[in-house]
Amino acid sequence: MVDTAALLAAYDAQMRMPTGTVPTGVVYERDGPILRIVGEHVGRIRAPRDVGVTGAALDRLIARQRDYFQARGQGVEWKLRAHDLPTDLPERLVAAGFVPEEPSTVLLGFAEEVAAEPVLPDGVVLRRVSGADDLHRVADHQTEVLGFDCSWVAADLIAQVSADPGQITVLVAEAGDRLACTALVVYCPGTEFVALLGGATLPDWRGRGLYRAMIAVRAREAVARGFRLLHVDASPASAPILRRCGFHEITTSTHYQWTPPK
Repeated sequence: MVDTAALLAAYDAQMRMPTGTVPTGVVYERDGPILRIVGEHVGRIRAPRDVGVTGAALDRLIARQRDYFQARGQGVEWKLRAHDLPTDLPERLVAAGFVPEEPSTVLLGFAEEVAAEPVLPDGVVLRRVSGADDLHRVADHQTEVLGFDCSWVAADLIAQVSADPGQITVLVAEAGDRLACTALVVYCPGTEFVALLGGATLPDWRGRGLYRAMIAVRAREAVARGFRLLHVDASPASAPILRRCGFHEITTSTHYQWTPPK
């Protein structure tokens, strides 16, 4: 039996705050218990499981983040997990104008158990990319798959690669001159974790094993680099595949979004 409580404790201890080199153009700012991430396409708030303030003090903390990014003309997201404290934090975020997105399932896997030789359909080539042209293609692919504008992804990836190319691997599965699937892995130095992000497959390529192949090759890379655990915030479409690959659900996560008025 897998000790999911121990996995959750490791996640809370190691994956609440970003680690490693700060991406180019990004600034981390502390405001009491929370970390404010500035310089990306939207602001981001990261916090420990228990922010340690309640009531009016918590309302002021929330309002400061909203007002800070409003002054910049930007939106801001506050990432919250289902077991976070205080328990009324979701209601207080909503009262301050934040809107919850659909929850994601937080799944963890053991890298050595998941690692495997990727099995690709005929005619598909797996390639690591880091150049600006390819990263713009990845962003365009994400836009096509997800159905909304992901053009900001190119600048985000370029900044991460520029800051520390050893901290991120971007993968593309190409069928001729078309990207069938894209994915990335971010290595979290000082932790046991890597984060599997951005897995997206074109509709006409789904059900042919590309997402599983991306999981397998990223797990192999994690093992080679000495990381033990894989982390995914999974969509409803991805979660069943990850469970079949041996991942374990530990909680859910929800992004609470505040958007400046037009």
